[in-house]
Amino acid sequence: MSDYKNGDTASWDSAQVRRSQAGQSGGGRRPPQQRRRRRINPILYILCVLVVSAILAGVGWLLASDLFAFSREIPSTQDITIEVTAEDDMGSIADKLQNAGLIKYKWFFRLFAAVTGASDDVGIGTYTLNTDMDYHALIAGMHSSSGNLSAETVTVTIPEGYTVRQTIALLAEKGVNTEEALTEAAQTGDFDYDFIDNDSEDLSRLEGFLFPDTYEFYVGHNPEDALDRLLRNFVSRMDEDRMAQVEASDYSLREIITIASLIEEETDGTDQANIASVIYNRLEGPGDKQGTYGLLQIDASLLYALPDHTGPITSADMQTDSPYNLYQHAGLPPTPISNPGLASIDAALNPNSTNYYYYALGTDGKHHFSTTLAEHNAFVNSSSYGG
Repeated sequence: MSDYKNGDTASWDSAQVRRSQAGQSGGGRRPPQQRRRRRINPILYILCVLVVSAILAGVGWLLASDLFAFSREIPSTQDITIEVTAEDDMGSIADKLQNAGLIKYKWFFRLFAAVTGASDDVGIGTYTLNTDMDYHALIAGMHSSSGNLSAETVTVTIPEGYTVRQTIALLAEKGVNTEEALTEAAQTGDFDYDFIDNDSEDLSRLEGFLFPDTYEFYVGHNPEDALDRLLRNFVSRMDEDRMAQVEASDYSLREIITIASLIEEETDGTDQANIASVIYNRLEGPGDKQGTYGLLQIDASLLYALPDHTGPITSADMQTDSPYNLYQHAGLPPTPISNPGLASIDAALNPNSTNYYYYALGTDGKHHFSTTLAEHNAFVNSSSYGG
């Protein structure tokens, strides 16, 4: 017989039941265990940091290279012309710069422009930029005196026969730019045409080639570009047919335009081809050239050398020591004396075939032409002479 009592068995059974019930009331779940934190591999972390830093450094270098013009699409320095119009904004300007190879990242240029307020500096005009320019230089290079992208425009009609000085004065009067700025541009501007002597700083280097016409300019227009527009118009008017006639003649383009400028200053508007014939007869005729000895004796050329002259030409004026004094020097003056229109240019290319060596203005407002000095003197001493 065992030693334990029934009471002990009951006590053990009730404790077991309580433990079982307690387990069932807890849903049978075990107490939650604490999750172990995963440790990051320090080598992998350092590697990731280095890769991200390298990417950021590379992007930064690319942007900095564009900002400071360290590497451009065009390897060598090259001048490029960019035109900014009233329709442009910084977005379209950035497009033009990118298309020209002057920048790589137009979005970055626009960001730079926005941060620096470049839209207040860039003005309407045509600008010569180059591939060595950084962002700041590009913006400075597109600065005009107007300094904005919505400049007022003016229409200017330049009469035939105006000189460079008269043309500049008219442009200044209309507000295209100041007379000082236009004069400096005429003297020192680099104009890419064979007929312009860029080594000279004399205004006469542009004489004859500022084509008289009607133009529209912006107020405060870039002065060099304003003059270049007149030169481009001259080039377009001297089309293939006219240039073929120049090449077929015995004269250079400058000489033809010089003859045309003399015609322009002497014509009454209807007799360009006859005046051209007188000039060519005196230049090319045989012997003493009907007593002229090759002297053109054109007053307008003498007056070109005397810009402040007033009143009639005197005997003393005719003694002026100047290559423009065609009473003293045979042949053509050294440059054109004005900017001729097409009618005078065409007359210089296609003179009438005559025996005229003289002409004089009549009281009827027209020139009367003579072959000999005797005929000319007879007209001058008649009541029909207009003086």
